[in-house]
Amino acid sequence: KVGRFLQEKLSLNHWIVGDYYNLVADVNKLEPEMKALSDKQLRAKTDYFRRRLAAGESLNDIQSEAFAVVREAGRRQLNMRHFDVQIVGGAVLHDGSIAEMKTGEGKTLVSTLAAYLNALTGEGVHVITVNDYLAQRDAEWMGQIYKFLGLSVGLVKSSLEPEERKAAYACDITYGNNSEFIFDYLRDHTCSTKEEMVMRWPRPLHFAVVDEIDSVLIDEGRNPFLLSSESSKNASRYPVAAEVADFLIVDRHYTVQQKQKTVELTEEGVAMAELALGIENLWDGKDPWARFVVTALKAKECYFRDVDYIVRDGKVQIVDEFTGRVATNRRWSDGIHQAVEAKEGVKINPETVMSAHMTYQSYFKLYSKVSGMTGTAKTEEKEFLKLFNMPVVEVPTNLPNIRVDLPLHIFPTARGKWRRVREEIEIMHAQGRPVLVGTTSVEESELLSALLHEHNIPHNVLNARAKYAAREAEIVAQAGRKSAITIATNMAGRGTDIILGGNPEMLAKEILQRRILPFMASDSPDVETDGAPLSQKVCGSGAETLSLGPSIALACLSVLRDCRAYCLLEGNEVKRLGGLHVIGTALHESRRIDNQLRGRAGRQGDPGSTRFMISFEDDMLQKYGGELAYKLMKAVGVEDVDVGSGITRHQVLSIQTSVEKYFSGVRRHMVEYDAVLEVKIVHRSHVFKLREAFVMGTFDSCQQLFYQYIQGVADEMVLNHVDPTKPPRNWNLEGFLDEFDDFASSCSDLLSNVSKEMIVSALSTSRLMKELPGLPPTGLDTGDSPMKAASLSRWKRDDFLPSGRHCQELDSFRRYRSVAISALDYFWRMHLANMSRLSSAVQITGFGHMNPLDEYKLDGARFFIKMLSAARRMTVESLLKPWAD
Repeated sequence: KVGRFLQEKLSLNHWIVGDYYNLVADVNKLEPEMKALSDKQLRAKTDYFRRRLAAGESLNDIQSEAFAVVREAGRRQLNMRHFDVQIVGGAVLHDGSIAEMKTGEGKTLVSTLAAYLNALTGEGVHVITVNDYLAQRDAEWMGQIYKFLGLSVGLVKSSLEPEERKAAYACDITYGNNSEFIFDYLRDHTCSTKEEMVMRWPRPLHFAVVDEIDSVLIDEGRNPFLLSSESSKNASRYPVAAEVADFLIVDRHYTVQQKQKTVELTEEGVAMAELALGIENLWDGKDPWARFVVTALKAKECYFRDVDYIVRDGKVQIVDEFTGRVATNRRWSDGIHQAVEAKEGVKINPETVMSAHMTYQSYFKLYSKVSGMTGTAKTEEKEFLKLFNMPVVEVPTNLPNIRVDLPLHIFPTARGKWRRVREEIEIMHAQGRPVLVGTTSVEESELLSALLHEHNIPHNVLNARAKYAAREAEIVAQAGRKSAITIATNMAGRGTDIILGGNPEMLAKEILQRRILPFMASDSPDVETDGAPLSQKVCGSGAETLSLGPSIALACLSVLRDCRAYCLLEGNEVKRLGGLHVIGTALHESRRIDNQLRGRAGRQGDPGSTRFMISFEDDMLQKYGGELAYKLMKAVGVEDVDVGSGITRHQVLSIQTSVEKYFSGVRRHMVEYDAVLEVKIVHRSHVFKLREAFVMGTFDSCQQLFYQYIQGVADEMVLNHVDPTKPPRNWNLEGFLDEFDDFASSCSDLLSNVSKEMIVSALSTSRLMKELPGLPPTGLDTGDSPMKAASLSRWKRDDFLPSGRHCQELDSFRRYRSVAISALDYFWRMHLANMSRLSSAVQITGFGHMNPLDEYKLDGARFFIKMLSAARRMTVESLLKPWAD
């Protein structure tokens, strides 16, 4: 303990937090002053801060006073006063860092400090959560503080229409699911007009506070987000390929690498596949079957029902491996989803063509400032610093953490492990302690549930299946009651807190809905207490207000008070028994996810304990440490004996560390390869800016772009055949004229009358004119004469008449702009597909001293130049055709 104390005091984090306490002291000094203000005076502080910013002060100049205002608003509106450590957390967020705060320390309330301060600039703040439920809960709950202080609050969720999205983004503070923000950004770059875009343009991304930032940037770092359109090609090949895959035998016809989720056909496998399909060449470019067979084998060997996905309502739905929730509207790419649908015998949805591509890492680098909060980030601090330049600051807990983490138990077989898990649950249940059991898949949660049913042990299950997921908040909220047993996938690791003794509001809501709701009159007025509808107080903050008659309202208030008293007494009894006991049934690929599960126990100074029980048959050990696991299984003959000695534990935990490093490398690899499509580097940045210039540009600015396009096409035609470093006699003039002929013929009759002789003559005349010593001005040059001014005035007057050239040019301009945008989109989609294929190819063909990433960048640059050239040429040809007419 002494060593740990000295280590904490000598750490850099200790001194950083110490500096933040200077700000805390300033905020505390202002607290009496803020308490003395009326509601109107407190609300007026917002306009006061804005005036100070407009006068030239910075956000840091008003930070302490702004934080004091938010603290007082929280006390008045939510009866929640920010602790000193929460002020520290808010300052960390404002500085663009990551605040690591343990479970139950009030991260949601902390975000209000930084969000309010940065919203004062009027440029918009995004508060980003991991799902729609949390986004809506926080927007309604914390929104009471913002609205009290005069700020507008918006919510972006999947069900909103474009106009509703635009209104949400126009608010001072916008809440939403992480995927909604990135998809809206990508969709905005597929719009044809400025009016269709929903984000704040031209600067849509100002400041973001990312909740559970490790989940977003680390866990989801391997998943690029694709905006795509449907393509019905090849749908019929997937069922045929699935039948071939069933026919082939693993280790004979193909080999599998579970770690990389890859499959490779052997020579015998290729021959058998060709025989089954009745074709001569599986790899024939004109009739390509190899991709479909390999993809079907991946679906067979690497993607498992009730682990990687579930089948619901005739659809294959992905289960997020990090949250345990169904990832709505997400589909695997590269034909994997279609192959899994064929394997399960459900309707095969069309393949998609990628129209935009971006990872979370690329997206969040677009913000002027990003901050985040989570309970588990310190283990990945190096990665956050290296890839995102974001330091991690450990914010102290408000009360000491007294949770006990018990030693790891290791069993030779999965059967032995599940038997001991059931026994430990029985022991804790007999003591009256609540138990939370974390599993890694739907399949495992239901296996343990069946085991408990055999022994008549009451419990709740929480996994991705609809009948359980719909009750997620209710189940987790009551998981801390005496003798409660909850089996959950990773979805129990985040979101709703587990309160010892149960959540009184949720308990009252349940009683209200089951016992009192049937007696409510729909037209009865609600009763207000302390300025808030009573039904909302009973059902929890942000709940839908119900109509309550006076007599029923009093009964509801009585129920709420009884529930609070009951839960308080039960909570004290649970604390005396030792608090919540958490059992982990497998080590995850990252220690962070294990720590998230541990963090459910011991919130806000409560007692609690955790224990992980694993077996050598667990997926992680089989996939990444198979040889070691096999040797240890053979060495131990009894399946339900804990073999977790110090050496064995060290070996198992070293496997987990190796897996962490492997996936860290995968994420770094993805960021490096995405760098060629990186927002701030080359491709995506150039294309998106060019597209924004067309979509949001004026008539004059777009006209300049069209002229640049025409000049660019002309330059390319010349440079294809002319070498400026060589004398004219060595130029390939014939080749240039041939290309010009081809181009002229594609532009109708405008240029088709131009002959080779005319161009040669023009070139000769041009050279002769350049050799003349100072040509005199022509007679058309009138200088600044009154005649010229009068002509220009008359031209402008006539030109802006309804029948004048200006109105006609506006119509033509809109057509030309549409053509330019369509051409750019078309070739950008092709470029994304080329880069995807290139990414796979260079990893296979890299050789010698060439770095595959360098090959990728060089070939990618060549593709990109060709893509821009093709888009320009198509646009110019489309522009010249109507001019010829």
